[in-house]
Amino acid sequence: MAIHHKVLRFRMIPTRVQAHLLCRQAGARRWVWNWALEQRTIHYKIYGKTIPKKQLSSDLTALKNNPDMAWLKEADAQTLQQTLLDQDRAFQRFFAKTAKHPKFKGRKNSPMTFRVPQRVKVDEEKVYVPKIGWVKIRQSMGIPDPTKSATFKRDASGNWFVAIVVEFSISDDPLPISEDAVGIDLGLKDFAVLSTGERIPAPKFFRRSQKRLRRAQRVLSRRQKTSRRRARAKQRVARIHQRTSDQRKDFIHKLTTRITHCHDAVCVETLNIRGLARTKLAKSILDAAWGEAIRQFQYKAIWNRKHLAQTPMFFRSTKECRFCGTVNNTLTLADRYWTCSGCLQVHDRDLHASHRIRDEGLRLLAVGHTDSKNARGVDVSPSLEGGRC
Repeated sequence: MAIHHKVLRFRMIPTRVQAHLLCRQAGARRWVWNWALEQRTIHYKIYGKTIPKKQLSSDLTALKNNPDMAWLKEADAQTLQQTLLDQDRAFQRFFAKTAKHPKFKGRKNSPMTFRVPQRVKVDEEKVYVPKIGWVKIRQSMGIPDPTKSATFKRDASGNWFVAIVVEFSISDDPLPISEDAVGIDLGLKDFAVLSTGERIPAPKFFRRSQKRLRRAQRVLSRRQKTSRRRARAKQRVARIHQRTSDQRKDFIHKLTTRITHCHDAVCVETLNIRGLARTKLAKSILDAAWGEAIRQFQYKAIWNRKHLAQTPMFFRSTKECRFCGTVNNTLTLADRYWTCSGCLQVHDRDLHASHRIRDEGLRLLAVGHTDSKNARGVDVSPSLEGGRC
């Protein structure tokens, strides 16, 4: 049995007083972050090295005993100490050259958020927040024990959410592979074409909301800076973006859950989404959210003990006939159907690609690895005659 972690996110429904207290907790967290960053900067200028983590924690405890800083005691002590740990991890990523140098957080340009490492409980559609009490939530599913930590965050629309980390155990061995496998070809016209013949049309949520977004942004551009009317207009723009994001997440979650539950193995392709986002189709590609769909397939396959196979990035899923192996190098993006010159089979472009992805995925699951890997174990382009894809 292996131990895994799952993050469950619920919307909170705080009262006006509770919302004010949540903002104060987030404000105290932001102030401690900026104070700790300033202390690190001063210590490095004087001694040429970073300040020890224990010393920074002791200084924070002493600071709370200062009568002028007594308001810090209104915030949860573990939340403030967790802020120091978060900043220490940020500096570790900076020294490892995987992130930029931590910055000071402003009141208007940083999200309202804080994390509680312990003592967060959920019971009867309520969550217990230290120093605040029980707050109502929209609980859509049960929460298994034990809970590890919880992060509270307010989005740009002004809604509070809680993300709870729970621990669960599951067998390392997935269910046996059967013929009930599905290949998925992701696209723009159809969001997904399954090897079963099912086609899921692309919802294009952002395209559908562009008219309302354009009007709201036009109103925002006319408002005077620092005015209350500008703040309200900015929130209206944020609500449109939030609605689009929620629609997209709901669509992808329902689709990935259904496909994962209905099939023993899911076979998807590996896409260079970052490179595709630099093309003239960037808006449509980012609106499709292929990366989020693949990410959800990855962890839902683990949760449900199902198999997931990803074909290599340069696997020819479209141009190569799945019956005779003939490669059609003259195929263009405008060709939705093509006839194989070898066996004279007529192929639907996307449906044929999904069958090829399914066949290759089952082969990879049987073999256990992809065709070609470099010294780091990362998939690379195999030597293919006739070019890529």
